[in-house]
Amino acid sequence: MNVDPEDSKDPLEAATRATRSLQGLSTELTARVPQLLEAMRSVGTGLELHSTLDRICETAAELANARYAAIGVVDEEGMGLSDFVTYGVGDTVAERIGHRPDGHRGLLGALIHDPAPVKLADLSSDPRFAGFPAGHPPMRTFLGVPIRVQGEIFGNLYLTEKNDGAEFNDYDLHMVRVLATEAGIAIGNARLYEAARQRERWIDGSVAVTTALLSGGDADDALTVVAEQARRLADAAAGIVMLPAAEGGLEIVAVSSAQSVNSLGAVVPVESPVVAKLLAGEAVFMADAATDPRVITRLAARYGPSMMLPLQSGGRVLGALATPRARGARQFSEAERTLATQFAAQAALALIMAEAQRDRERLAVYEDRDRIARDLHDLVIQRLFATGMMLEGAQRRSEVPAVQDGVGKAVDELDVTIQEIRTAIFALQQGPAEAPSGLRTRVLREINMAAVPLGFKPGHRFHGPVDTVVSELTGKNLIAALREALSNAFRHAQASHIDVVVDATVKLPDGRDGVRLTVADDGVGIPSGGRRSGLRNLARRAESLGGMSICEPGIGEDGQGTTVRWEAPL
Repeated sequence: MNVDPEDSKDPLEAATRATRSLQGLSTELTARVPQLLEAMRSVGTGLELHSTLDRICETAAELANARYAAIGVVDEEGMGLSDFVTYGVGDTVAERIGHRPDGHRGLLGALIHDPAPVKLADLSSDPRFAGFPAGHPPMRTFLGVPIRVQGEIFGNLYLTEKNDGAEFNDYDLHMVRVLATEAGIAIGNARLYEAARQRERWIDGSVAVTTALLSGGDADDALTVVAEQARRLADAAAGIVMLPAAEGGLEIVAVSSAQSVNSLGAVVPVESPVVAKLLAGEAVFMADAATDPRVITRLAARYGPSMMLPLQSGGRVLGALATPRARGARQFSEAERTLATQFAAQAALALIMAEAQRDRERLAVYEDRDRIARDLHDLVIQRLFATGMMLEGAQRRSEVPAVQDGVGKAVDELDVTIQEIRTAIFALQQGPAEAPSGLRTRVLREINMAAVPLGFKPGHRFHGPVDTVVSELTGKNLIAALREALSNAFRHAQASHIDVVVDATVKLPDGRDGVRLTVADDGVGIPSGGRRSGLRNLARRAESLGGMSICEPGIGEDGQGTTVRWEAPL
């Protein structure tokens, strides 16, 4: 404590001056209490975290009569800033400055490691000051106060450039410290609310995935739902589902991305250390996938912070789920990692349940086929055989040659029918063939299945060797696209005629050989403002393979109806 020499001569006079100083401080604080109370009330309203930080900055600047205010949010490791919220710095100035402070050096970095109130008349004279970046507005006076949430450092509140040109005084410091205490309470409430909302979103996403997987729909569509939900919930650039590949490694079987990503069907090789960890049931977190030495595939070149989570349940690893963010995006928090891991486990459980459900349905089909085969053998064939014997007896008793010939032909037809039924019984008892059908057969099967709800059979044509040149991956997505297009035609088109064309001789715009699926109808067309989720699904499938899907006028008179043209590389 510095003591004035004059004070040592007259202790009573010194005590009097100190008392007056404290009285002045008390008077100043008392005069500003209404302003402080209003500031505290303003800070305490609202529960959304980022808007709360914006409000704290604005309120602190008004309370201390400062031109600029900012809050630096300390990252989970306590080594830098994970967020930097400002007040008074316009968008133009912020764009001119460029990247925001990271807290790894300078005065802001020092306050992270030593969170204590700081009041400076000229911050550039402080030895910890590291200079301003180009385009930064001039700042001289400085006031910094730490913000604590539940006893832990959340960040620091910074104020610069008092509007009247004066320095920040002790009154400003006391007021801002009180405000920082209230801000810590408001931030704590906002974080709890944000965490609750985040958990609710992940739970809703898990429910959506479980519903999609257990709805009995197409398995590929269900996996796409997993990828879409994971991408949305993790605020990621992409959601990727991978399953074990036949040749080892992990094959990408579903992708959800805002950008066109031609990675469907790509295989992350088994040599990758990441694959070994995932298949062993361990999660992998990366700060920057593009530069992580564990990644040996070029697929990660565009991504930054990434989570790669095993899809495992009950000790069984079904595959993996990846949710990478763009390069330069914020890192995943510990809460996000925990929620994503729980989501992946729930998705894996739903996959196992869906697989068990399909097994039960398949078993029910086999049992039904066996029952039909027994009924055909024990009832239908025996009755047909008895009928044939009765006809043969009638043939022998008849004396009319024409009747004998007619009965003989009927008996011959019964014999042929019995042989065909026996062949059918054998096929039923053998069960469905395990080998996948050719693309042509699968297209015809979809057309025949659609004929029942449509009330008529769509026309069809094939061009080129579709069974031999179209890969299994492209063929699988083509069949899904055909199913989607026929379903849309049945539900919305009110068509009386549909043409399906599969052409494996086309050239894509980039020069590659491709296959084109065309589904044209003469229905009512697509109304303005109508739902287009089905068309978006078609486009996503095509783009994931490096192709495209477009919608054009149909084949009705005057061009009414809809033509869907879907194409992808062979």
